[in-house]
Amino acid sequence: MNIIITNSNEQPIFEQIENAIKEAIFTGEVKEGEMLPSVRSLANDLKISFLTVKRAYDGLEKAGFIKTVQGKGSYILPKNLDLIKEEKLKEIQDYIEKIYEISKISNISKEEVAELFKMIFEEEL
Repeated sequence: MNIIITNSNEQPIFEQIENAIKEAIFTGEVKEGEMLPSVRSLANDLKISFLTVKRAYDGLEKAGFIKTVQGKGSYILPKNLDLIKEEKLKEIQDYIEKIYEISKISNISKEEVAELFKMIFEEEL
């Protein structure tokens, strides 16, 4: 699993780590039951504080993506398809809200935006 963090990103580093691991779970790059790197190991690899990695792992555990066993490590939990779907719907909602803001500022009608969506979805077929 390759995690890339950047200081130019508006997201805090711990969120970048969380998102990278979630994406690896979504794409199947990491599998159910697979052990994640230790907090200290990942912190050393990324050249960041282990507290930052711990915060990311804590967030992933709270969200139901991983399970940490004291003294043994952190493991990927079985995919919760409803959780994954909700997370992706939230991501789409955020993009749509941004599209709405841009169209409003640019005086682009909802019909024009709808036509763009229609064209994009028709290209998939």
